[in-house]
Amino acid sequence: MLKDYALFSLKNLRNRRLRSWLTMIGIFIGIAAVVSLIGLGEGLRLAIMSQFGFLGPDVLGVQASGIAFAGPPGSAVATPLSDELAGKIEKINGVEAAFNRYIESGTLEFNDRQDIGIMGSVPEGENRKTFETMLNLKAEEGRLLKEGDTRKAVLGDNFKEEGTFGRSVKVGDRIIINKMPFEVVGILEKKGSFIFDRIVMLNEKTMIDVLGIDKKKVDVVAVKVKDRNRMAQAKEDIEKLLRKERNVDKGEEDFSVQSPQQVLAALNSTLFAVQLFVYIIAAISLAVGGIGIMNTMYTSVLERTKEIGIMKSIGARNSAIFTIFFIESGFLGMAGGIIGIILGMSIAYGVSALGRLFLGSGLIQASIPFWLILIALAVSFLLGSLFGVLPAYQASKLNPVDSLRNSR
Repeated sequence: MLKDYALFSLKNLRNRRLRSWLTMIGIFIGIAAVVSLIGLGEGLRLAIMSQFGFLGPDVLGVQASGIAFAGPPGSAVATPLSDELAGKIEKINGVEAAFNRYIESGTLEFNDRQDIGIMGSVPEGENRKTFETMLNLKAEEGRLLKEGDTRKAVLGDNFKEEGTFGRSVKVGDRIIINKMPFEVVGILEKKGSFIFDRIVMLNEKTMIDVLGIDKKKVDVVAVKVKDRNRMAQAKEDIEKLLRKERNVDKGEEDFSVQSPQQVLAALNSTLFAVQLFVYIIAAISLAVGGIGIMNTMYTSVLERTKEIGIMKSIGARNSAIFTIFFIESGFLGMAGGIIGIILGMSIAYGVSALGRLFLGSGLIQASIPFWLILIALAVSFLLGSLFGVLPAYQASKLNPVDSLRNSR
């Protein structure tokens, strides 16, 4: 029976194509806005999570405050971290290891092509193994750096691609870093992080002695905590030490002590605020679309009083009339939802593709989970059905004699 009602409702909608399309505009605009913006937001969230997801929950990063977009971490700061700070942090109760990291940008040359790259230091001595464990570093090709590797480098996975230098970089090749030749001894396993997959790793001594960076200006102090359950206490103790060392009061810190999880939590909070704003705009659009469905269904009831009167005169019950109009309004909502989903997915993936093409940023991605599609379909059908209840109820209560009389 429901199948017959559904087929009858679809036939009526096809007979009023233009009005049906105009009615669905509000629905599919709202659904498209939700799907596209949430898809882009989710893609951004997953892309940024991949930058830190491989770091353990027992890791802290200490860096001086500066202009975050001006370059590598720790750059563009008024007061850099001192090179003695790591040794003092390591003495704090609960800290297993602390070591300096130097991160510099520079020119890379290979295959007669140039590019700007990020060089990261690998600590010397016992901290080398701790560093490799913290970052879960493994060589996909060749090997990792060893003590005494002076003019040798390990590259991120992206250097295997041909896009940057016209051909892939392999173990044994020579790459020019700041006009100095280095032998590539290893290629790292892919991390899914645009930072680490494009990193050039050099021994700390090499960066200081060969590239000539200032040893006293540390970009980041990496900290490994003994017990992840005491991360908060370790963080508080480190902050207390830095306030004393840098002579600043609480609330006026010119440094930050953060775990990857804290960064991700802050990101999720920001994205949720943006998505909440999107939900509000979409809700307004959907409400307007729902009112349009209600108006269309009321008009349909008025236009089809004769049809309703005939159906009732041959035995159609009120429940049958109600179901027909209720299903029609639900179909209007669901059709708008389907169009909105297709449009939203096209916008999300199209914008992300154009962003990657023109901006070259791997952070611009789209990810539309299956649950979002299901919820969008359910909401659009329920919205159409909800706004169709009153017109359907009005149609079911029409008197057959009055319907036939008024239709003349």
